[in-house]
Amino acid sequence: MLVLDPQSFARARLAVAIMVLSASRALAASPAYEIDPLGSGSPAEAGDFRPQVSRPAPRQLLTYQEPYAPGTVVVSTSERRLFLVLKDRTAVQYTVGVGRPGLAWSGVMRITRQRAWPDWRPPVEMRQRRPDLPRYMAGGPDNPLGARALYLGSSLYRIHGSNEPETVGQAVSSGCIRMTNEDVIDLYDRVRVGTKVVVLP
Repeated sequence: MLVLDPQSFARARLAVAIMVLSASRALAASPAYEIDPLGSGSPAEAGDFRPQVSRPAPRQLLTYQEPYAPGTVVVSTSERRLFLVLKDRTAVQYTVGVGRPGLAWSGVMRITRQRAWPDWRPPVEMRQRRPDLPRYMAGGPDNPLGARALYLGSSLYRIHGSNEPETVGQAVSSGCIRMTNEDVIDLYDRVRVGTKVVVLP
């Protein structure tokens, strides 16, 4: 059994303390051990500090008592919800983005066209407000109309997907009804040209 005199014991304790302090400083300086700002507890690479993005409420099947025929699409602008009315007083509810103040609207339309990965031609009225917009953009993941578009009557309005899912659930559009790409694909597959669309204030 090793027995240390008081001075040797004190020196040994000091050496251990220095080693622990050095290791702690090295660990703190390593980018691989920075605190994950998203709260997952996993190591984060240096500079990987992305803000947390809220996701729109998921679609769901619910009881729906409003007096609309099955197959009708109902948009509640105030609730920022779209309902596809089904049989037996039920509906599929989706979260949507709507027109910003001054550009929101209400009325009754019919779906006149359906397009997958649609091209985008911003209307003249929009380009007057936003001169930086292109005259034409081919369909694809970067296109603001997203994965699907349902054209409403002869108007400039559409129900469409979005390459900015964080805006779904907000009032930021020029009057179109925005959905996540996943939700607009689901709706697109359930409706047909001629479907009635009721947009409420």
